[in-house]
Amino acid sequence: MLSTSNTDRRKLLSALSHGSIFFSTTLVSIGIPIAIYFIADDSVIRSNAKESINFHLNVWFWATVIGVPIGILSFITFGLGGILFFPVVALGFLIHWGLTIWALLHCFSQPDVPFRYPFTFRIF
Repeated sequence: MLSTSNTDRRKLLSALSHGSIFFSTTLVSIGIPIAIYFIADDSVIRSNAKESINFHLNVWFWATVIGVPIGILSFITFGLGGILFFPVVALGFLIHWGLTIWALLHCFSQPDVPFRYPFTFRIF
């Protein structure tokens, strides 16, 4: 059984790994779980950091796949493409934020079990 300080450390670092995606959309947000992965010695924290890295890569991939065509269409149609595809973009943000909030809640409620995002390509 883990002591309270180890459980709190596990909760904090696991939540920081998953929640880092809210900090920015730059490399800083993925740098935090990468750093936690290499610094942590706990298998659950490392697993959560690895899952967060994979989620970051998936979010960036799907944002590129969906965002580039919408951006091109918006440029060609003087912004009409962005207006027409606003529901798609909004749904993407809702899924992205919803899954991250779900991961955070899981880290606080079940700190001994690593979180696994559904429908995620695991590259790392």
